[in-house]
Amino acid sequence: MSKILVTGGRGAIARGLSSLLAAQGIPYRLASREPDGPDTVHCDLGDPATFRDALVGVRSVFLYAEASGIEAFVKAAVAAGVEHVVLLSSSSVLAPDAADSPLAAAHLAVEEALLASPLRTTLLRPGAFAGNALSWAWSLKSGRPVHLPYPGSYSDPVHESDIAEAAFAVLTDPALAGRAYTLTGPQSLTFETQLAILGGVLGRPVSFEAVSPEQWKSEVDGYIPGPYAQALLDYWATTDGLPAELSGAVEQLTGHPGRSFDTWCEDHAEAFAV
Repeated sequence: MSKILVTGGRGAIARGLSSLLAAQGIPYRLASREPDGPDTVHCDLGDPATFRDALVGVRSVFLYAEASGIEAFVKAAVAAGVEHVVLLSSSSVLAPDAADSPLAAAHLAVEEALLASPLRTTLLRPGAFAGNALSWAWSLKSGRPVHLPYPGSYSDPVHESDIAEAAFAVLTDPALAGRAYTLTGPQSLTFETQLAILGGVLGRPVSFEAVSPEQWKSEVDGYIPGPYAQALLDYWATTDGLPAELSGAVEQLTGHPGRSFDTWCEDHAEAFAV
């Protein structure tokens, strides 16, 4: 069986996908910008010099979206005989202003480069990662309220294990390949509701404080680049009070309903332990 290259080897989705491939005895190669062991090869998606060796013997690739080196990656993949690329993209590319949005532009550029190439391309477009809730861990551990500029903003938190299973499905079943899938969680939840669910799982109240967009932006300065922070604020403003549209793609690809946000909180409770 041909080998699968799994990029982004230090990420939760890549690790989950690797575990699924290993459990089924499917040959794969884990790649990372910063390899942390002998079983991981060096592949920095922004450094074309690392592409050729990582792609030797590879026929399928699970690819993270890095726009800076995508043209060189496509060229190297075609030369190596790669046939199929599964891209971890983002549902943000579906927005009318995607090309001008810091949230979407890189994903869109990678999608366009792959779709213009001879490589068979499958697009996985998750909405909001449930793992975004990890950004609240510091506040919870310090006993401070979580600051929310838009507590009533809705999202569709999707568990990283469901994304990994979706990637496994499209990599191993040719009938599913060559399409675009919008992946959402099974629930449309406000940030306020997500915090309430998290508190219920942790068995302690989780408080929040509504703050102005300007205050939130100043607080994350140094952690989130200004244009990206502004794009997040703009997005949350448009989804404030507006439930997220859910898709059935996770169940279509994995055969089971997507994992709930409650489940994600249970799986990651230790990250919020005091």
